[in-house]
This record gives sequence, structure tokens and C-alpha cells, in this order.
Amino acid sequence: MRLAEGREAQPSAAVMDSQSVKAADTVGSDSRGYDAGKKINGRKRFIVTDTLGLQMVVCVMSASWQDRDGAKTSLLSTYLFTPIRHVFADQGFAGRLVDWAEQMLDTTVEIVRKPADQHGFVVHPKRWVVVRSLAWLTAHRRLARDYERDPAVSEASIRWAAINTMIRRLDRGRPATRQRRRTFSTPG
Repeated sequence: MRLAEGREAQPSAAVMDSQSVKAADTVGSDSRGYDAGKKINGRKRFIVTDTLGLQMVVCVMSASWQDRDGAKTSLLSTYLFTPIRHVFADQGFAGRLVDWAEQMLDTTVEIVRKPADQHGFVVHPKRWVVVRSLAWLTAHRRLARDYERDPAVSEASIRWAAINTMIRRLDRGRPATRQRRRTFSTPG
């Protein structure tokens, strides 16, 4: 897929982000938590994608984990299983994580900051691919909320959804296009 997009076979950089999702009653209290920033009681998904938005690593934890602390597991997996040593992330990952990744993993975590004069929503270069990937995941109904008792099963469900997305992209063989919505007018 990367070759079809005109890229090298192995990615050289990645993008990391997290997403807090509500947990159903089936999720035990030992693996759920409260994300005070988003006011969500549930779990947090940490994903790492390549620069095309293809998922490489996923980790599911309690939502009470801070981004910079929970991301260590994702970065460690990225370090162990991929040749990537440059990761883009948002401001939530700034601080101790950047130094830890540089010292322990010889990996550069580049924080993509929003411009000081930004008001409202603006697409940030280097980060929109991971945000888009998270949106694709929540488009799968089963992932709109976390229902799994075991976080490992939740991670497997996320991988399954990512594989489904990759297969649809491969099958299409061209960039996605939006279909025009039909509008119906009432006679009158």
C-alpha cells in the first residue's frame, strides 16, 4: 500500500495520539478510569500510525492515564517492532516523555504545537493522519464505546477495524471520494 502511494516500503516516521472512550457496564473497574480533561469514565486508546494513517501500534489503558505516561508503552512497542525513530505528537505528550524517549529509546518525539493565533479548528500538518485514523476507528459501531472486559480484546478489536480499513483502501485502488447526497424537495 505504501508503494502504491509513492512511498518507501518501510515508514521512517510515525504519528501518535490518544482517544478517550466511554466504557460500558461490562468493563471492570480495574481497567477503567476517569479522564478529567474530557470528562469521560472509560478507557484510553493510544495509537501510532505511519504518515499515511496506517495503524502500527495500539495500546488500551484506563482513561485516568495521562497522555505522556501512557504513551511510553506505545513508544516502546514502536521501538521494538519497527525501525521508526521519529514520532510526531500533540501538546499532550510534551514534557518528560520527550526526554524519556530520547534517552531510553533513541527516538525523537516532535511536538506539533498549534499556532498562537489559531482560533477554532485548523488541520495540523503531520498530525491529521492519526486523528483521521481515530475517526475511522470510531466509525466501526463496536468501537464507538468500549465493551470488552479485557483490554487485550479491545486492542484486538481495534486492530481488526484497522485491517478492515486497510483492505477497503487497497480494494478501492484510488483516493477516497465523497458521494453526493441526494436531496429531496417537497412539492409545493
